[in-house]
This record gives sequence, structure tokens and C-alpha cells, in this order.
Amino acid sequence: MYKIITTDGKAKRAEMTTVHGTIQTPVFMNVGTAAAIKGGVSTMDLKEIHTQVELSNTYHLHLRPGDMVVKQLGGLHRFMNWDRPILTDSGGFQVFSLAGMRKIKEEGVHFRSHIDGHKIFMGPEESMQIQSNLGSTIAMAFDECPSSVAERSYIQQSVDRTARWLERCKKEMQRLNSLEDTINKEQLLFGINQGGILEDVRIEHAQRIREMDLDGYAVGGLAVGESHEEMYRILDAVVPQLPQDKPTYLMGVGTPANILEAVDRGVDFFDCVYPSRNGRHGHVYTKKGRLNLANAKFQLDDKPLEEGCQCPACQHYSRAYIRHLLKAGEMLGMRLCVLHNLYFYNNLMAEIRQAIDNHTYKEYKCNMLASMEAGE
Repeated sequence: MYKIITTDGKAKRAEMTTVHGTIQTPVFMNVGTAAAIKGGVSTMDLKEIHTQVELSNTYHLHLRPGDMVVKQLGGLHRFMNWDRPILTDSGGFQVFSLAGMRKIKEEGVHFRSHIDGHKIFMGPEESMQIQSNLGSTIAMAFDECPSSVAERSYIQQSVDRTARWLERCKKEMQRLNSLEDTINKEQLLFGINQGGILEDVRIEHAQRIREMDLDGYAVGGLAVGESHEEMYRILDAVVPQLPQDKPTYLMGVGTPANILEAVDRGVDFFDCVYPSRNGRHGHVYTKKGRLNLANAKFQLDDKPLEEGCQCPACQHYSRAYIRHLLKAGEMLGMRLCVLHNLYFYNNLMAEIRQAIDNHTYKEYKCNMLASMEAGE
């Protein structure tokens, strides 16, 4: 159940009740592709840094260790020791990124494993079955993510097929949720809006899928090479066409600035690999912009990564020490940077929620954007 608590302009402050707990939105989902956050971060760490939702990848878990293995071990929550909500993406984006290794047909996609090259078939039913075996809280519909620079005719055909696939996903999930041995009989389904950067195709698709009364709606196929301005233009066009009484999820986005802008356009679910990926390379987020700890100016800097930050790294270690760890190739350096970045994102969302509650979101957004652009 999704309930809007308050709004501030188009920004929504809501809560979503699930079988694995209540999600306060807007929310950033911490990405654990293979049921783990890269950088040596445990599920106990995730609780310490106030993570609400963990996101795992259907395609990767299907290949390794195998979704049937996870099911036999009691589902993804028990497997990774996480009792809060989990969202699993459908595997669609990964499959479609394997451009030279796949063939798309109406029934689904034939492709080869990126690990050992063996042949795999995945369609809407297979994606739902895998996600049901994993037992995630929220399952994403199987879709095609067409290139934003593809021909209009191809994008239109792709979007029409994605809409047909969504109907199959919904039907299969209803069947799976009714079975005796299903781990999570209350698994939720989010549909995905596609259409590249073609406003008319996006709007038509949004109008088509909103009639299906799903548990939530995502905007996919952005942050894949188009400009930030184009992304905001598409959000301005599409978000008003999606049900306002359901959660809206902007997939794979993004930078803190992207999130601040998208919240202002009515989006309330986000995920992105940036905080963990950048952290592993010694790039850390602060309210005054991003720091690159490889810079020599941090060699004797005994300040925390960010003054006043309550993350485990900032409470105990200096920039100089973490820089040394990274230079020495010590795993602890990566781990501390990832922890800090994920905490920064989670805390950013808490501040966003507070600002919407206080009806001061526009002011908060402007101040944060100005601060981050000003830099150190």
C-alpha cells in the first residue's frame, strides 16, 4: 500500500507498506547486484547507514549462484541476511546491453551468458519465475531498453512489445503468487515506461500501462547517454501521465543533482551504482561537491571526509588515512569510501523527506545545488 503523506509542488512525501516493512519515500535503493554491495559492505553495515531498500539483479543471480539455489536456501532475504525490502530488476537492461550476444523475438530474448557463453532464454514468464524464486519484495517487469539514438520506428515497435510483455508479466505474477511453494506470495510488480527521448511515444506508453493497475511505475531507458536536460524534459512529460497514487521509480539515476531535480518532478524511487563505484575509486560525495582522494592535497589532511557526517568512516578516520589506504591498495580504503557515499545518499534522501514535510523543498534544492557546485 502506497500513501502520500504530503506534497510540496510536485515533490511527493509518501510511505509504502510492504510485507518486508514500510519504505519512506523519496528513497534511494542501495545497489547490491549479486546480493552484495561491492566494496566489502555487509547487510549489518547497510542497517548502520540507514538503508531502507536493497536492490539486486535478476540476470546476475540467475547465472550465479542460480535462482533455484537461492529458493532452496529460503529466498534472497534469508540468503543475504536482510529483513528489509528488496527490489529485483528484471534482467532486461543487462540482457539488452549484450547487444552482440542476443536475439529478440516476441516470445522473449535468446542470449549467451557473459560468464561462459552458454545459451539462455528469458522472456516475461521466465523473468517473473526467477524473481519469484528469489522472493524479492518488488519485482520489475521484463522490458526492452532501446537505445535513445535508435530509429523512431524501432523504438515504437520495441515499446509496443514491452507493453505486451507487461501484460504477460502481470498474468504470470498472479499465477506465481497463488502457488503453494512461493516464498513471497505478496510480491509486488512495477511496470516500466520506455520510449527513448521521444515524448509522444513515452506519453502514449505511460497512458497504456497506467490502465493496468500495477503496484508501481518506473521510467526506464534514461541516464544512458542523453543529456540531463533531455532527461528532465522526458520526466516533465511522462511523470504527470503516471498514477499519482502509486510510486514512481526513475531507474539507474543518478547524481545527487539528478535526484534533487527528479524529486521536484514527482519521482520517489531511485537507484544508481555511482556511490559504490565512485567510492571504490576514491571519489567521495560531500555537500560541497565530490572529492578525489588521489589528489596530493589530502596527504596531510586530518579532517574527516565531510565535517559533521555521522557515517562510520567520518566518525573514526581522516582523509589522509583513507587516502593512504587507497594508495596502498588496502581493501579498507574502498570499503570506507563506499560506506561514506552510501550514507551520504541515504542521508540526502532523509533531508529531502524532511524538506518536503516542512514545505521548504524548493529552497532546500536550490541551496544544495549551489553548495555542491561551489565545491571545496
